[in-house]
Amino acid sequence: MPSYRNSDPIPPIMAGSPPSMIVPKLDWDRPPWNRWAFQHMREIVPTVEVWRGSGSARPLPRAERNLDDLPVEDSEGRPTTLAGLLDETYTDGFLVLKDGAVVYERTFNGMTARTLHLSQSMAKSVVGMTCGILVGRGLIDPGKPVTHYLPELSATGWAGASMQHVLDMTTGVTFSEDYTDRYSDVGRVDVASGWKPPPPESDPAFQWPAHVWQLVLGLKETTRPHGAAFEYRSIETDVLAFVMQRVTAKRLADLVSEELWQKLGMDESACFTVDSAGYALADGGFNATLRDYARFGQMVLDNGAGIVPAEWVEATRNGPCGPGYSASLPEGGYRNQFWIHDPRSRTLSCRGVFGQLIQIDWDNRMVTVKLSSYPDFSNTAYSVATRRAVASIAAALA
Repeated sequence: MPSYRNSDPIPPIMAGSPPSMIVPKLDWDRPPWNRWAFQHMREIVPTVEVWRGSGSARPLPRAERNLDDLPVEDSEGRPTTLAGLLDETYTDGFLVLKDGAVVYERTFNGMTARTLHLSQSMAKSVVGMTCGILVGRGLIDPGKPVTHYLPELSATGWAGASMQHVLDMTTGVTFSEDYTDRYSDVGRVDVASGWKPPPPESDPAFQWPAHVWQLVLGLKETTRPHGAAFEYRSIETDVLAFVMQRVTAKRLADLVSEELWQKLGMDESACFTVDSAGYALADGGFNATLRDYARFGQMVLDNGAGIVPAEWVEATRNGPCGPGYSASLPEGGYRNQFWIHDPRSRTLSCRGVFGQLIQIDWDNRMVTVKLSSYPDFSNTAYSVATRRAVASIAAALA
């Protein structure tokens, strides 16, 4: 079924009693269902709270500018406005912070200030920053082998890999990140994490993992020496999270709550999706509000704000860059679960499939958040157009 843009008539997904259009369990992240599902994950799969704590929310000052008519280019390079581009790219929420103040905020598709939106792989960066806190305390050493912390992985492809290899996705572990293949390794993560049931037509002899840890233990092959090359593989973040849980004896949701969410003065508690063993999916199961994603980005822009060691933020900005990392970031790189735009600006991004973005720009003192529900897992033209639009916003605010 085709998707719909915000300017189109909205189909009655999950509306009515009983609903006339019920989101299918196997395809909730596909169009048009994802336009509803990404804002209602707690109604689709089990979740665990990331408590915001009992303190007051940290105010976000406002210095608003109406940028709706700002001239930008659409995904085909044609003139449009910022409002037009947000419509074209299936935006659910868009927010710009300049010098810590909200200058532009828009929500669409039923989203409100309190709505939790699925982060997809932006979750990796939340986990990466939390890991930086543990590194600063000496609980994790990026130079040590993964098996120092998880000896069970000595019989897997991670044998001989360092924690820094995991952080940078440069281990040689064989793992297919083919989102369109339900039988790929990342397709098996969908089942292991509880996001999806096994496909009804699947071979009864096919071994579906019962939970994420079981899947990790079954990844025994390597395709190259550790450290030889970057290859984007979501499972690396889950291995990182298992290490974090092992060294602290705490669940991931509690770690993110105690180390980030409570200290940042968030508006709302966040949540993670959880598998049958109670594991919070580190690689993509995090959900939070538009403004709280912005607060997270501002903390990074403030070089950790005394919460994450400044040295960790600086190290993250100093990763290797060049061809082979991202089609939409031709000079980009990847370090500590963040994307680097280029070696000059060292702008960082948290990115997720279907159009999730937190962009952190030190040169312009700006944080941009875009929450989306593309009809496709990735769209390079949409990503490039969004990046150019953010540059136009920065110029307009200079």
